[in-house]
Amino acid sequence: MIKSITYQFILFASFIGLTVLLNGCTKEVTIDIPGYKEQLVIDGRIETDSPPFVLLSKSMEVYASTDLEAFLNGFISGAVVTVSNGTTTVTLSEICSDNLPPGTEELAASMFGIPVSELANYQLCAYTSFDPAIWGEIGKTYTLTVSYEGQTYTAETSIVSPTSFDNSYWQADGDTPNHGFSWVTLSDPGGVFDAYKWEVKRIDLDENGEERDQSFMPTFSPVFDDEFFDGLTFDFWYENPYAYGEGYTEDTEWLFEQGDTVVIKLSKMDEPLYEFMEKKYIQLQTAGNPFATPTNIPSNIQGGALGVWAGYSPSFDTLVCEP
Repeated sequence: MIKSITYQFILFASFIGLTVLLNGCTKEVTIDIPGYKEQLVIDGRIETDSPPFVLLSKSMEVYASTDLEAFLNGFISGAVVTVSNGTTTVTLSEICSDNLPPGTEELAASMFGIPVSELANYQLCAYTSFDPAIWGEIGKTYTLTVSYEGQTYTAETSIVSPTSFDNSYWQADGDTPNHGFSWVTLSDPGGVFDAYKWEVKRIDLDENGEERDQSFMPTFSPVFDDEFFDGLTFDFWYENPYAYGEGYTEDTEWLFEQGDTVVIKLSKMDEPLYEFMEKKYIQLQTAGNPFATPTNIPSNIQGGALGVWAGYSPSFDTLVCEP
């Protein structure tokens, strides 16, 4: 009996001691969250044999409306935008999707990422040039300058030498014999930093006689560098980002169907751009996860604007999904 009482007393004393310790460690913390400050957002890119393309918009606070009207109203007109390749400097023209120069519809559709038939339905404005003297060339560095409301913003990006696939092939998944992933064999150059971005689109025709996918779409985690395979030749696969949602089952989501014709776009990029893209996709993949490590996205833009000026050297391969 005495032993039982002694044990209970020890438990009670331990509980009191723990309670006192926890209460003693409690401290009120005040966090000063800075207010929202509107900033210019620059989304610019230039690819080999393609014109520069720059979208300007304003940043939005976290609780702002996210409907289509708010999105369209966020674009900025009236800026002065120039691009230089070191020898030639061109002032970009502001073009809008509903008022394009004749004969530029196909090019504009590919830049905006929407079908030609829908261009006139949107008031999307961007800055570009149809002068081939400032289109992307391998080995050149491009300087972007944006002047808007008395402020000047600059950025620099390079178009590095591309790396093409050795081979591409389709391989059926074990549980779905008529569906599978796209595979490639890649030989990475040794001794230098290399970074890649993977995008795809299917070009076989739908029931209306049009290509199934109007633009390239990145996969779930589309950017990677050669930290673990520098100088090696290896095979790897990627999923189909279009095969998701309505019309797809758990067994067919993310897979290419046998008979699909797929254009694979593998783009090389310089290291500053890779740092931006990697952190961007990490943030997208962990958004809403309270246990994820906070991610700050670096930018190559100087002057206080958000966004990126991106240079790519893509290579393409057409894959017919057959064994």
